[in-house]
Amino acid sequence: MHPFVLATNNVNKLAEMQQITALLGWEEHLSWHTPQALGIRFEVAETATTYLGNARLKAHALRALLEQGFWVLADDSGLEVDALGGQPGVLSARFHLRSPGGDGCSALLQTLHAFPEKKQRSARFRCVLVVLSPQGEYVFEGVCGGHIASEKRGDRGFGFDPIFIPGGERRTFAEMSPEEKHSMSHRGMALQALIAWLGSSSSRTSC
Repeated sequence: MHPFVLATNNVNKLAEMQQITALLGWEEHLSWHTPQALGIRFEVAETATTYLGNARLKAHALRALLEQGFWVLADDSGLEVDALGGQPGVLSARFHLRSPGGDGCSALLQTLHAFPEKKQRSARFRCVLVVLSPQGEYVFEGVCGGHIASEKRGDRGFGFDPIFIPGGERRTFAEMSPEEKHSMSHRGMALQALIAWLGSSSSRTSC
């Protein structure tokens, strides 16, 4: 059993990690904890300019607060819109917070009003995971390409899910079941890479 502590206070990310772990059949091998559940006050200023930089900031800050035995996992992710030069990117969470009513989806749709065609609205979700184990630091990445819808659709997921349509689909992430979304999502891809590594002979012998 690998006891992971997530370097986040975001309950949505915790729920997704648990769901993806179960879908991959690893719920008996991984346990997820939050700093709050362990009685740890955890706040980190995400001042880096890359996903990897922010994930590392969070991972190492949490590592310093934990007892031995726990593994740390930090996630940094965002939505990259090509018409906006890759924005909001690492500022995705702050984009929501700074939007009127905290509605980043509506704000982004308004920003893209001048780009009505699908080919003009290409975008991707990117997720970078940093894992700190007793043996060192490991990095995993997942990317899901697609485009931005013309309106919000669906009531599942969180963040930009109601306006992101993955490649080969007509539905937004928010219109999909968790199983469908996680099979192709950026976080699903990154966690699949992590679990594949955990399942390899080299990582098993180092645990």
